[in-house]
Amino acid sequence: MTEQARVTVVTGGSRGIGAAVSARLAEEGHRVAVAWTRDEAAAAATVGRIDEAGGTAVALRADVSSAEEVDALFDAATRELGPVTGLVNNAGVTGRLGRLTDTPPETMRRVWEVNVMGTLLCSRRAVREMSTRHGGRGGAVVNISSAAATLGSPGEYVHYAGSKAAVDAITTGLSKELALEGVRVNSVQPGMIVTDMHAAMGDPERPWRRADRVPMGRPGRPEEVAGAVAWLLSEDAGYTTGAVLRVSGGL
Repeated sequence: MTEQARVTVVTGGSRGIGAAVSARLAEEGHRVAVAWTRDEAAAAATVGRIDEAGGTAVALRADVSSAEEVDALFDAATRELGPVTGLVNNAGVTGRLGRLTDTPPETMRRVWEVNVMGTLLCSRRAVREMSTRHGGRGGAVVNISSAAATLGSPGEYVHYAGSKAAVDAITTGLSKELALEGVRVNSVQPGMIVTDMHAAMGDPERPWRRADRVPMGRPGRPEEVAGAVAWLLSEDAGYTTGAVLRVSGGL
């Protein structure tokens, strides 16, 4: 890409991995659109921390499973920050931990709407902004997948694992589709990371209870995932597309 302001949309950017990614990108000079769905206070706090550190960020509400809200998100990001050059598809839901036979269909459906349709809809709009085929100047997409995509997560959330495997398939296909259009597409697979998502799943102590499964013997920190995302969005990763980068302590 030619020299231009880096404007990156981070979905699910208000908490956990998304907040860490937003902060890290701001530190590296990105103007960040912190997209949120339910927790306005958390989004405002994330933007506040970025502002205090001298960065530039705005909080924008959007349900990524809605094409209309995704379009409104990108319109607002462009209006507030400038042309979008990057996207981090981080928004995701799991539902409660449990066997597939105990998982309500509405939970499965919502997980796929957010994790898969959200990735597709946001990527589609971002590509329309960034692809040289559409008049853009290039850019990069990073999809937040999960180690569950290959482990399958039996007894915990098979439906979620399947959705993240789909995200990796999207990464592979879209990276090839856009390889000559100036847009790189990569995926990051976090493992057991300490965030409040575990409490939402019904087991806040899960990262420590299951740490013995991780070869490094500990859960990871959101900031460790953020570093991988920042690299994939950087010029140092200019020849990297279609990669699936595991950040899981060896899991």
